[in-house]
Amino acid sequence: MRDTGLDYDSPASIRAFLEDNNLAMSRRFGQNFLVDRQVRARIIQALGVEPGLRVWEIGPGLGAMTELILEKGALLTAFEIDYGFVRLLERLFSGHDNFSIVKGDMLKTWRTQTAHPDRIFGNLPYNVAFDIITDLLKRGCVPPRMVFTLQKEAARRMTARPGSKDYSAFSVLCASVCDMRILFDIGASAFWPQPRVTSSVVQIVPKDETLPLDRRRDFFDFVRAAFSSRRKTMRNALYLWARANFPSLEEGEFGARLQESLRSIGFDADIRAEVLGPEELFLLYRRLMLAGRPDDAPPRSAPAATDKTSC
Repeated sequence: MRDTGLDYDSPASIRAFLEDNNLAMSRRFGQNFLVDRQVRARIIQALGVEPGLRVWEIGPGLGAMTELILEKGALLTAFEIDYGFVRLLERLFSGHDNFSIVKGDMLKTWRTQTAHPDRIFGNLPYNVAFDIITDLLKRGCVPPRMVFTLQKEAARRMTARPGSKDYSAFSVLCASVCDMRILFDIGASAFWPQPRVTSSVVQIVPKDETLPLDRRRDFFDFVRAAFSSRRKTMRNALYLWARANFPSLEEGEFGARLQESLRSIGFDADIRAEVLGPEELFLLYRRLMLAGRPDDAPPRSAPAATDKTSC
């Protein structure tokens, strides 16, 4: 890397390197380079990289973090959507046997990988962070540790508790599968170009007992419906979800079923979703689905721990 003339700590060096290689920054891809060496080292430490571990990096950019991971002896797969950067990364790291790159949108390409990752990390743009994390959790791709840098607002939503203003469907989805912790914040000056927001580094590890994989998609749909409007009661927020899942029920019948299910777990019928914790929402979902099961249909299995990595 030294013979390229690229200094990952210097915005001037990065700018000159981009110009020399006929590359430009893309706002659409939310590209900001982490130019603070100490912050990069802290992220690598939080990731817990060891020789031989399979690591996925989302959005490597020019490879500042890529270089550090390869030096650790990990088997690195990088996902890069910018084809100009793909060509550059291939040239920079083609001499490393422990490096491979996947071209295109990570949301569309990660399921083509046959080897399970031991770690996943990346600096996620705000406009795709929720989609990427939700897709990984929903489809069971939850390695022993993930570390993401994302906008502080997104990090607060991930880790929010019931009743707080940041608590949302996304908070429930994350907490149903993983334990999340904001490790530290990163100021705008650590990046080039400097964003207008503060970023946070979030560490994600799977729970010992997590939401069963075969329930996740349906439960996530239920949660999104429940949080579709913070001003609506559960009865009104779940109206369209109930029509889709129980088409034979009249509106009043579902309302009665919802009221009975809420009371059975200790809540009033006019409760709003943001008051309920992830476990309570899953219990409500399960009771509604069991109550809607025809008498001759096989019962669903009880919640149990699942394998932590299914990707």
